[in-house]
Amino acid sequence: MHILLVCPEYPDTFWSFKHALHFVSKKAGQPPLALLTVAALLPAEWEKRLVDLNLRPLTQRDLRWADYVFLTGMSVQAGSARAVIERCNREGTPVVAGGPLFTARHEEFEGVDHFVLNEAEITLPLFLEDLRQGHPKHLYTTQEWADVRTTPLPSWDLIDRRQYATMNIQYSRGCPYDCEFCDITVLYGRLPRVKSVDQIIAELDALYRTRWRGHVFFVDDNFIGNKERLKKDVLPRLVEWMEERGHPFSFGTEASLNLSDDPLLLDLMVRAGFEEVFVGIETPHAASLEECKKIPNRNRDLIGSVKTLQKAGLQVQGGFIVGFDNDPASIFDTLIQFIRESRIVVAMVGLLNAPVNTRLYRRLMKEERLLKGFSGDNTDFSMNFVPKMNPEGLAAGYRQVVATIYSPKVYYKRVMEFLRSQEHRRKKRGSSLQVAHVSALIKSMVLLGVIGKERIYYWKLFFWSLFRRPRHFSMAITLAIYGFHFRRVFEQYV
Repeated sequence: MHILLVCPEYPDTFWSFKHALHFVSKKAGQPPLALLTVAALLPAEWEKRLVDLNLRPLTQRDLRWADYVFLTGMSVQAGSARAVIERCNREGTPVVAGGPLFTARHEEFEGVDHFVLNEAEITLPLFLEDLRQGHPKHLYTTQEWADVRTTPLPSWDLIDRRQYATMNIQYSRGCPYDCEFCDITVLYGRLPRVKSVDQIIAELDALYRTRWRGHVFFVDDNFIGNKERLKKDVLPRLVEWMEERGHPFSFGTEASLNLSDDPLLLDLMVRAGFEEVFVGIETPHAASLEECKKIPNRNRDLIGSVKTLQKAGLQVQGGFIVGFDNDPASIFDTLIQFIRESRIVVAMVGLLNAPVNTRLYRRLMKEERLLKGFSGDNTDFSMNFVPKMNPEGLAAGYRQVVATIYSPKVYYKRVMEFLRSQEHRRKKRGSSLQVAHVSALIKSMVLLGVIGKERIYYWKLFFWSLFRRPRHFSMAITLAIYGFHFRRVFEQYV
């Protein structure tokens, strides 16, 4: 068999980092981990190729080589996925589709020969056995959860690591919380399922052997879903592994805000090399937190919790949402003030949307407030339901928030305030100067310091960090580049 694994293209969004990747001469942020894992689940004797449309286009030669195209993706990739399916149909190449996009919305896609839904560890072997016997079905699904201890090592040999800014691995699936707007529990359940310590070390060893040295992102839905296992087994072993190899990687992940309540867990993560964490803060408005059942964030000092993480040495990247039924008209000013006081530099603010089959989706369906269309990108000024707040006022308020927090004056001030708070941040070990870093610095000096409208603020940050916070100079330039990307993304809407 000749199997072509295709990753659809990501549009220009907050998390695409498209405009930032140019500075480091990379074409994509992270490789398609799901497809690399699926490739490892396929028979070893089959020939496999990967086409990441974020790196290069899909060619007619690719499709004529393939016996099957395996396609996966997330909601934000739906447009590109449809285009791939149409290309395959024209060439007569059968399509096998799975992953979050198709598991949630497979009824919306025509032209797919076989849907292999839910988790591939369970449904893919069923498809492969039927294929071997010559009668594969159109739809494979399950109500069971996979044992991730059976998940194989990703097939890293299928990618050119030099094209990506970071690598990624997965430790767990699922989240113990059930926020109304989130589809993680729909897709992966509320009981976090974790890999063994030996699996994680084996995956890191595999990355290390590829000569990758740099950032690795744990793509877990909530990395601390099983705190005791992390503290007892995983993180102590990870600390040892990193120290033995001279800290070749730095790590990032996603976690709930109650990470700030556990000093031991927090200390172990930082010692292991974690440098940033994305936290779903959602809203500073208590009634809206109650509405969406954001349990870890209720009845706590949100800003104090964020600063606890920052003081420990983690850069907090925050997720925020406006458009809750209980949001008051003042929510926009409140959110701007919160982001300023919390010193969260990377703040993703989006409009509330209802992913398919979430509790929010079902509630809005009963209330007859759902609208057609779900882009999967809550920063593109679209909503798939009728909000209680006046839609024009909501859009204007949202525009005010993003235009303010990413204006050069406000953004660069926030960067400097964050770096001032990192006085005792632990020194990054094992890092080495790379050609891409020098290139990024030079490009930033030209594009941001000479051509860019932020040039006054850029040079102020440049010299301040160089002479007052030299240990954080690299981070200062990185965050300046991030700000350029965020402004470019939002300018097309604002």
